[in-house]
Amino acid sequence: MPGPTVEQAITRAHREEWARVVASLARRFGDLDVAEEATAEAFVAAVERWPREGLPPSPGGWLATTATRKAIDRLRRESQRDVKHRAARIVHDDTPAEPTGPIEDDRLRLVFTCCHPALAMQARVALTLRLLGGLTVSEIARAFLVPETTMARRITRAKAKIRAAGIPYRLPATRDIHERLVGVLAVVYLVFNEGYLASEGDEAVRVDLSDEAIRLGRLLRTLLPDDGEVAGLLALMLLTDARRSARVSRTGELVTLEEQDRSCWDRDRIAEGHALLHERIKVVAAGGDPPGRYQLQAAINAVHTIAPSSRETDWSGLLALYDQLALLDPSPIVRLNRAVAVAEVAGPAVGLAETDPLGEALGGYHAFHAARADLLRRLGRHGDSRAAYDRAIRLAGNPAERAYLTRRRDQLAC
Repeated sequence: MPGPTVEQAITRAHREEWARVVASLARRFGDLDVAEEATAEAFVAAVERWPREGLPPSPGGWLATTATRKAIDRLRRESQRDVKHRAARIVHDDTPAEPTGPIEDDRLRLVFTCCHPALAMQARVALTLRLLGGLTVSEIARAFLVPETTMARRITRAKAKIRAAGIPYRLPATRDIHERLVGVLAVVYLVFNEGYLASEGDEAVRVDLSDEAIRLGRLLRTLLPDDGEVAGLLALMLLTDARRSARVSRTGELVTLEEQDRSCWDRDRIAEGHALLHERIKVVAAGGDPPGRYQLQAAINAVHTIAPSSRETDWSGLLALYDQLALLDPSPIVRLNRAVAVAEVAGPAVGLAETDPLGEALGGYHAFHAARADLLRRLGRHGDSRAAYDRAIRLAGNPAERAYLTRRRDQLAC
């Protein structure tokens, strides 16, 4: 078979090497701006030179060497390079951290720097996508429906805060790593959810974002192979994303789990997700830590993926899992999802009784009204169901969801 074209090689190198090169430069020079800009310049050089000179034997090594030279040249050109160097020494704190395990990886350091709790969540997401994912500022801005200038300022302010606060470029101490990891996982999951079902805009699904989140999940799994919640998040994303091709109809309407063609699901991703969960089950059975929220959510998705149809789903098993999840995360959204399972086990009237008290907390959440509309429909209360559908449609920001909800509302008897 013919080898990859130069364009394909550059695309693959960008996907595989961007985070590695940025992270390596950030460790060496202690400056995120220098690391990012020098890496971008190295890729520009690759676009210019590889078609003319041919692919290097080690594209990753070529990019790392070129980016390092670009960074050194940039610092030499800076008229305030002494100030830069002093700032770099502040950020690049060489004080040894407490041991955090056998793995020390520049990319992991960068993940924790991007997701430092001193930064706002929006800034953490933007920095993660820019520095770890290599997305452009314009791509990130489009993903979150803000002007490019706004996103650029957001990223710039985040970097400035890291620099001004002297946030060290290192893994947190052992006593802090769990607390910090919770934030890292939350950022990755937020990126995945925005890609899997966009909250706003004309696109129902942002494949680039969900793929990027899964890639970051794989990276975290490689770097922290013994962490159950890292494995759980990756399994959750794989099992959820496996349904991607069946989720939107040719007319652009959301296809719910109940109506999806399950033969279209990605069986390789399902198998990988199940394997991760089975590994965790063995660890827990051997006396390991009990499953966390991501592992339980992954287990819930696993139950769905093994059912031949919605009707044959083990709803009692799902309810038991939701009961466990609610103990860890008694949020209104978890309770809403649990109420849906209750309705399948005990009937729509019981499910509605579990759902209605959540209205105060979830009154502005379209999925709450959509769930009520379906339960009211099943109870034959079509007038109330129509009103709930109307509310859900007004609140839904995703076009595929609006199309689905509109069809369901219009199917109600007058």
